[in-house]
Amino acid sequence: MLYSQDRLHFRPILVRIKIIVFCIIGLSLTAHAAKSTAIKRIGYAIQMGAFNDVKNAERFTTKLQSKGIEAFYFRKDNGFYAVRFGDFPSKEKAVSIARRLVAEQLINSYYIAPPNEIVFTKPKEAGWQKAEPPHIKEPANTLQPVTPKEPEQTGSKATQDMGAIAARTAERFVGIPYRWGGNNVVDGMDCSGFVRAVYNLCGLSIPRTSREQFKTGDLVSKESLQDGDLVFFGSAKDKITHVGIYVGGGRFVHAPRRGEEIRITKVNESYFEKRFVGARRYF
Repeated sequence: MLYSQDRLHFRPILVRIKIIVFCIIGLSLTAHAAKSTAIKRIGYAIQMGAFNDVKNAERFTTKLQSKGIEAFYFRKDNGFYAVRFGDFPSKEKAVSIARRLVAEQLINSYYIAPPNEIVFTKPKEAGWQKAEPPHIKEPANTLQPVTPKEPEQTGSKATQDMGAIAARTAERFVGIPYRWGGNNVVDGMDCSGFVRAVYNLCGLSIPRTSREQFKTGDLVSKESLQDGDLVFFGSAKDKITHVGIYVGGGRFVHAPRRGEEIRITKVNESYFEKRFVGARRYF
């Protein structure tokens, strides 16, 4: 009789424990679902233009953006600038949209970029970058070819390689005056638009603003930074104002402010060291 009473006594406790466990599992699944919807592989994209002058690429991008098209521009290996946009589920859908834009005389010709296309995998030859401004002190070493990561580093080889590709892609933008998001510079749209464009070229779609980007991906400590990680700055974790892409050697590539060229800066440079709030990994 006593045993039966004990069972009756503990039954409500067991029920509460089960409810708590189910709630924890539900919250975990919800968080995972939110993360998976915020970060996804890019589908087919439309690319157009062979601009010799970056200002022409910028003007064309601005024209597309005024039509509600989230376009960005980048410099190709041949020195010309191309404009790209879109995340289409099929090649047919991308072609359909491109043909419509041609009919509307918004574009003349186009190229459909497949989902798995990686635009850049290696750095250009030494000396291709512009010299950094005097107030930014950088080591004199030149960019080195992409090499496999050392065994002691964490993560799969595929993840490490994609991070290296993202870093090398970011370095391609150095020296380009990058403008994004109209006049929303206060919200950090230029810097977040730049990293979004880099990840787009690497086949990954991430959120648009730096604050949204900080809420996704995997948390990384400052001591564990790897190529391709995003580094965030601001006055607090809920007040992110700037973001850049880590490229190794304690450095990151970023779009400083509207009207300035994309550059490489040290993470521990005085201004940014004081405002560092965290880092995220997406590959």
